[in-house]
Order: sequence, then C-alpha cells, then structure tokens
Amino acid sequence: MKELGKGATLGAAALRSGMSENTARRYRGKALPSQRKPPRAYRTRPDPFAQVWPSIVGLLEQAPGLEAVTIFETLSCREDAGFTQGQLRTLQRKIRRWRATAGPEREVMFAQQHRPGEYGQSDFTSMDELGITIGGELFGHLMYHFVLPYSNWEAVGVCFSESFEALIAGLQSALWELGRAPRYHRTDNLSAATHDLGDAGRVFNDRYVGALGHYGMLADKNTPGRGHENGDVEQAHHRFKRALEQALLVRGNREFASRADYEGFVAGLVTARNRRRAVKLHEELARMHDLPLTRLDDFRAERVLVTRFSTIRIAGNMYSVASRLIGEHVDVRLYPDRLEVYYAGEPMAEMERLRGKGGASIDYRHLIWSLVRKPGAFARYRWREALFPSLAFRRAFDALERHRASRADVEYVRILHLAASTSQADVEAALTRLLETDQLRDYAQVRDAVRPEPISTPVVQIDPVCLEAYDACLTAGGAL
Repeated sequence: MKELGKGATLGAAALRSGMSENTARRYRGKALPSQRKPPRAYRTRPDPFAQVWPSIVGLLEQAPGLEAVTIFETLSCREDAGFTQGQLRTLQRKIRRWRATAGPEREVMFAQQHRPGEYGQSDFTSMDELGITIGGELFGHLMYHFVLPYSNWEAVGVCFSESFEALIAGLQSALWELGRAPRYHRTDNLSAATHDLGDAGRVFNDRYVGALGHYGMLADKNTPGRGHENGDVEQAHHRFKRALEQALLVRGNREFASRADYEGFVAGLVTARNRRRAVKLHEELARMHDLPLTRLDDFRAERVLVTRFSTIRIAGNMYSVASRLIGEHVDVRLYPDRLEVYYAGEPMAEMERLRGKGGASIDYRHLIWSLVRKPGAFARYRWREALFPSLAFRRAFDALERHRASRADVEYVRILHLAASTSQADVEAALTRLLETDQLRDYAQVRDAVRPEPISTPVVQIDPVCLEAYDACLTAGGAL
C-alpha cells in the first residue's frame, strides 16, 4: 500500500513487497490480512471452573487479597473436585481477567515533581546479601544512605545499627560533603528520629528536631506502613546495591583486607556515580542554604555510675571498665560504632559498641585481679563466656575440666591472670602447644612455658687508670 501510494504500478509494488501480483490485487483497497480474520468467539475446550466460578467470585469479593494458588488448593480439597495441577494456570488467567474487569479499584501512585534543593532523604539498608568479607570473615553491616531526590546525588556510610548516632553522623557527613543543606529532611518512622505516643501516632523526638534545627532544616516523614512515600531513597537502595554488586563482579572477589579498604572501594563507586549528576546538583546547590559554622558532635554524651560489678550500662547493654572506677561516675561518649569512657576528663577506655540490646562486653583484664582471689565465682559468673578471649582458652578450660574436674576453675583463672600479667599472645601460644600434645594439666605448665629466659648480666672488668704517664708529661713540660 505504501508503494502504491508512491505511484508504483501494482506489479512493481507486489514485487517490492515480496508477493505475487494476484495476492496484491486481492488486498488492494481492502482490509489488511490481519484485519480480515474474524476474532475467535468460541472455546477450544470446556471451562473446568464454570460450575464453581460463582463461589470463586464470592471468595474474591470477600477477600480481594486471595491468591489463585490458595483458591485452587481449597477447591482441590473437595471430594468431587477432579481438578488437575495443569489447570492452575487457567484459574490464574480467569482471576486476573476478573480483577481487571470487575474487581475492586486499585491504589493509584501519583508521580511527584521534585523541586531542586527542597528535600533530602535518609534511610538505612542491610548489605548482608552482598556477602562482603573482611579478613576471611563475613562483614555484617548496614549502609546509611542519603539522597537528593531532584538530582539523585547520594552519600553513604557504613554503620551497624539504625541508632540516633548513626543517623546524625551519616547526615552530617553528607551535608558537609555537599557544603549546603536542603529545606526538608525526610525519613521513615525510624525510632532514632521518632517515638510512639500511642493513639497520637509517632512524633519526632527532641534530639532529632534539635539536630535538624542546627542545620536550619525541617523534619518530615512518611505515613507509617507507606514506604513508597519515601520512595526515592528506597529506589536508590536498589540501584546502589546493584551497582556495587556489578563493581564486585568486575573486581573478581568480595574479600577486603580491612574495613578502611572496603569503605574506600565504596566511596570510589559513589564518587563515580555522582559525576553524572553534576548538572542537576549545581541547580540544587543554588537553592540550598548555607551550613552553620560548626558541626555537631557525632556522639551522645552520658554520665553513668560504675556498678560494684565493675560495669556500666549504656543504650541497653553492659560494658566492663577498670575495677578501680567502681563507685565513681564516668563520662561516656557513645559513637555509632564505639564507646569512649572518660574520668575527670582523662580517657580511661575505648571499646566497640554492641549491636541491639541485652548484650554484654566484658574484658577479663578489668576483673581478673578480683577473680583470682575468689576463683569460685567463675563457675556461675553471669557473663562467663566473655572470659574466654579466644578458642584456645575455651579448649584449655575444657581440657582442664577433663583432667582436673573440680580444680579446673582455679587452674583456668590462674592462667587468665597470667595472660593479663604478661602477654595474652604468649599464653595462647603456650596453650596451643600443650593442647596439641594433650599435655595440659595445670597452671604451672603454662607458667613455665611462658616464663621468659633469664637475662645474664655480662661482667665488665675495668682496669685502674695509671696516672704516672700524666705526671711524666707534666714534668717534661715544666709545669712542675
């Protein structure tokens, strides 16, 4: 028809279309071949669900969320059903057609128009699915993710919990990297930013509002259970993790020598992705406001009392400190991934922050000086498992239990005291050697194996100085 429209003869148009002239003549000025075939108005086989369809519709109207598989299994349980597994696909098509023509109305999503510099969004996402390892061990962690919806500029940071400290540290890092701040900051209903008032719903807590106020931003959040309202950062999670997955495939492995190496690799990926957003980011920065002169502390400060158990309780977890601090108040700086303990302004300890609540971080060096005087407390100590610094110490205690029975606690506590007094690495090496030969029986063996070689002091013989030569020189010179 196109060739005929150009003025070609019927024969030439047929030749160029790859058909005979007779076939072309049959379709000239008439419907196309695809339009000449009437639609099929009959079934090639009987509908197996015709008899039960009214009851299926009743179930769908009563519970629109029912899946075709559930309905099919319910029907198949009837004694007179006679359905086969191959008919499931037929039922799925019928239900899909019913939902599209007579089913309930579906929720409509409304595309939003983002304005430059207006919003920044934050959220956390788990990275465990990528299988990152550090030093051969699986590195379980979260990623804080900040996104500007208009330009899709993003910033990320490794963290281990959705805590207030992790949220503020990640947000501040993103803002200071940008150099400016948007008008609003949007999150979902994170417990770090909100608290539950029961019937009144979740509202922002004072700490979070105060932190945003420092940067001149207003807090905003999505409706509980409506994750799509924070959809830009949710979609950014998916795209970032897919890009990181591809980068890891190109790299050839998922093993990193240290956390710093992994964070550097991620930072390089994010920098490369942000280069493509430079034009729109420039528009956003022009609409944002300046940052304050100072940055907020990345830690939360608390003042707590050291209990008689030589522990402090922070954020729902227990941490041990030096026993000399019992009864004293210490200042604790709670960072996203660590704690720092200060007394009278002097640093006393630094330890890794525990994840979740109800855990305990006990350092045997803080307790051993009391425990060695009353080793009987070891057997029922609440956090006894924390007093095994490594697998070698755990195996050593098991071996002592087999050979020394009731004396095992005393012998092990003395070994632990030896590790705190000398070198844990040397004691562990000695235990490993004794365990390999099944010779470990008591503390004395470990002490003798660890005891350093005595240092022999060399004898230095200094002959007395003869002064007669000096007298002769002085006499020869006429000094006397």
